[in-house]
Amino acid sequence: MSAFQDLILVEGIQPFSGRYDLILCDVWGVLHNGVAAYTAAGDALTRFRANGGRVVLVSNAPRPGASVGAQLDGFGVPHSAYDAIVTSGDLTRLAIEARVDQVVHHIGPARDMPMYQGLDTRFGTIAEAEYVVCSGFENDELETVETYRERLEAMKARDLLMICANPDLIVERGNTIVPCAGALGVAYEAIGGKVYYAGKPHEPIYERALAVAAELRGSVIAKERVLAVGDAIRTDIAGASGFGIDSLLIARGIHAAELGLHHGPLVSQHVQDWIDRQPVKPLAVTDALAWAA
Repeated sequence: MSAFQDLILVEGIQPFSGRYDLILCDVWGVLHNGVAAYTAAGDALTRFRANGGRVVLVSNAPRPGASVGAQLDGFGVPHSAYDAIVTSGDLTRLAIEARVDQVVHHIGPARDMPMYQGLDTRFGTIAEAEYVVCSGFENDELETVETYRERLEAMKARDLLMICANPDLIVERGNTIVPCAGALGVAYEAIGGKVYYAGKPHEPIYERALAVAAELRGSVIAKERVLAVGDAIRTDIAGASGFGIDSLLIARGIHAAELGLHHGPLVSQHVQDWIDRQPVKPLAVTDALAWAA
């Protein structure tokens, strides 16, 4: 790893500014909570860029980067905080383009349909489809995996590939945790279904993000000069570990309750004990994304 390998708790990303040339930053749970932007997070990334770094937002959102950018504008995330956006939706669209002559069955809300914009896509029922794109639950506030059990079994009976446009299991929306497409992907795999995951923690989205950053910078960025920032062990930290880059875990996200943040500030020993139980480990942990305390 790096000179920072013994750090557990840090108060901001300022110490990392000279160490890394590129931050691959998660979006939901780090820059905003699905309702409003975290001002300190936008400021931290803006300062990192002002010091010569690049920032590529890497999101498991099942929509193209341009659509996510418009959403960030609505939340109040400043453009100065990032150079580019790469999403699971971008990779899903590439997978759809590669199957443009096939009938697709879509599972997910209407807000995710921009991934098909401009494509001559043919939609059909499960009985008609040649593959399935799952971008999420049609109503993530009311439905559970069991709501989709019959559809998953019907897909398996036809041996249909599921392209999972958002590998996240859950996400934080305000103060509520809601399920994501990844939960349906895992359930489909559990009954023997084939799933292609378009986003984190899988390598293609990291490869694309580094390629975008290299184009912006005009040169390849070595992996040891890249820091991933995110709030999920399963996607952000595992993805960084598998790709061979350092990572910073944002505690005040989906793991907040496990880390005791609903009852007070981070406690070093509690964090260490929790990290020791995880299958993958970040380089460091911070309460929330900020420049410095």
